[in-house]
Amino acid sequence: MSASRVPILMYHAVAHAPARATYGLSVSPHAFARQMRLLADRGFHPLTAEELATAWRSGSGLPRKPVLITFDDGYEGVHRHALPALAEHRFRATLFASTGWLRGPHDTGGALDLMLSWGQVKELAASGMEIGGHSHTHPELDQLPDDQLWFEVLKCREVLATELGRAPVSFAYPYGYSSRRVRRIVRAAGFGISLAVGNGLAARPQGPYALERVTVRRSTGIAEFERLVEGRGVGRIFARDRTLTKGYALYRRTRQVVRKATETRV
Repeated sequence: MSASRVPILMYHAVAHAPARATYGLSVSPHAFARQMRLLADRGFHPLTAEELATAWRSGSGLPRKPVLITFDDGYEGVHRHALPALAEHRFRATLFASTGWLRGPHDTGGALDLMLSWGQVKELAASGMEIGGHSHTHPELDQLPDDQLWFEVLKCREVLATELGRAPVSFAYPYGYSSRRVRRIVRAAGFGISLAVGNGLAARPQGPYALERVTVRRSTGIAEFERLVEGRGVGRIFARDRTLTKGYALYRRTRQVVRKATETRV
């Protein structure tokens, strides 16, 4: 794997018995611990999203065999199960929190499973985990009108800054969906790096607001996980996902055009 191409691992729930809605994108605590051991045994060097952005912007270079470990949404198992496995190897990671899904004063409902409390989020931050933004209520950002899009991005940033005492640097698009307009607003809101999905390795030419990640699922065996982090056969592993993504992207663009036309008539 070229040092200019970085595997960014995308996790969601880490749980023994996740909710049905999160099962496919979850991993068991045993599988997660085994994956972290493999990274340690293979000599990988985990970075946060902020550290990757700083290295690429400054030209300071990356460590040998860099990898990013990221968690989307903010499920409680990140604290209960993932944190001990990360701590065992002194690994850095990034959590992208949907602030309106977390348990506490900002909860808007709609979460798919048991979520982190703000006390747990603060403990994760104190352990060295980067806390980034993932919108407030987890909508498809590219389908929102400008006022709602700005609200989702700025509200998330405001809540994280208030609760943690530091404005977040990184952002991940819910469902991985973005557009030029979404990326422009995320940048204007003050985020310095944003991650999509794409199911490919991240590379500097993608730009700091459209970096690709690879999905780690319940069905990801250890041999496939090793191929992902080593960058071997990633295209073949996610061939079906990419076909489905292209079809759904066309559907979503059509839906957006129809919505804009309707708004114009009104």
